[in-house]
Amino acid sequence: MVNLARDAMTLEKKMLALGVRDDDIVETFIHSSGPGGQNVNKTATCVYLKHLPTGLEVKCQRQRSQLLNRRLARYILLSKIENKIKHNLLQKQSLKAKIRRQMRRKPKGVKLRILEQKRRHSEKKSTRRKIREIEIA
Repeated sequence: MVNLARDAMTLEKKMLALGVRDDDIVETFIHSSGPGGQNVNKTATCVYLKHLPTGLEVKCQRQRSQLLNRRLARYILLSKIENKIKHNLLQKQSLKAKIRRQMRRKPKGVKLRILEQKRRHSEKKSTRRKIREIEIA
């Protein structure tokens, strides 16, 4: 019994740390499938959770007990939310780094190469113009 109380405390702490409220989670119970016999057929032990703000869904039917499945489903849902938050944070950081790379000054050699390429390209275009003007006239 002590173990269940400790698990509940860590679950609450994790929910608080991630900013997940119980009101944001829709919880329904479904009849499980698979082995379990009469227990599976008569009781709704499968737990379905949906986190409304993120739209993440979890369905858990690992255990024969609804209570254990509820706890497992919440842990799985919290880990998915945590992964989504980390992914968004990494995307923001990579976007900032990309902008920083784009905005920094280019070395002098790179600038000269870019200008040389532009000059060559403009020469190509100017020769094309002359050919077109000759054909039209």
